[in-house]
Amino acid sequence: MSIPRLRSLTMASLLALAVPRATAGEVSVAVAANFSAPLEAIAAAFTVATGHRVLVSSGSTGMLYAQIRQGAPFELLLAADETTPLNLEQDGLAAPGTRRTFAVGRLVLWSARPGFVDERGDVLRGDGFTHLAIANPDLAPYGAAAVEVLAALGLTETVAPRLVTGQNVAQAFQFVGSGSAELGFISRSQVWRDGQLTSGSGWLVPARLHRPLRQDAVLLRRGESNAAARALLGFLADPAAVAIMTSFGYEQEP
Repeated sequence: MSIPRLRSLTMASLLALAVPRATAGEVSVAVAANFSAPLEAIAAAFTVATGHRVLVSSGSTGMLYAQIRQGAPFELLLAADETTPLNLEQDGLAAPGTRRTFAVGRLVLWSARPGFVDERGDVLRGDGFTHLAIANPDLAPYGAAAVEVLAALGLTETVAPRLVTGQNVAQAFQFVGSGSAELGFISRSQVWRDGQLTSGSGWLVPARLHRPLRQDAVLLRRGESNAAARALLGFLADPAAVAIMTSFGYEQEP
């Protein structure tokens, strides 16, 4: 191969790589607190693949819903439930036909103390803890699921005086991690990597004890004309994104 030909191929390759970057945009995403860490990893992979930047705002699903209704400039919502994206569709604030379940979450009863939580969650029935942290059930689907679990176990009244409520599941996790609460119902993704608990002790709550934590994404009206927003929504089904979700303990619908 001649040197001029080699140079030609090199320039062509560089131009091919530069095209996506030159046309790259950015997308503003509102994400439920339980999914903020996985989204960071997914966003990094997405940026490498497309050049698009991802701007992330995290909070409880209910709080994000309120912000969107008040005009917050989000283009894509990754909720912790199915209901909120559906409501946004009905409100005329989401693009029709774009709503989809991207992951199914799991609830964990967790303590920062190793050996404190048993394999069946019987610690909840004892007097060995003073505080149990949950996310606000009115705003956070994981908090609502925690309330359902307590009801299913017949522990609502017994545990009620010991409940400590965070604004979202991230704050509930902080309460437990800091020692402000001995126990907490949180998302498995917060303490799970590659098939095992990362710290402390936990009980994976049987899915039958609460409504499924199906998490839906939806393209918002503000993002309808944004190619980066549509690309990220599609990227959630990419094997690379699914592998990241799986590593954080999320499941996929059959």
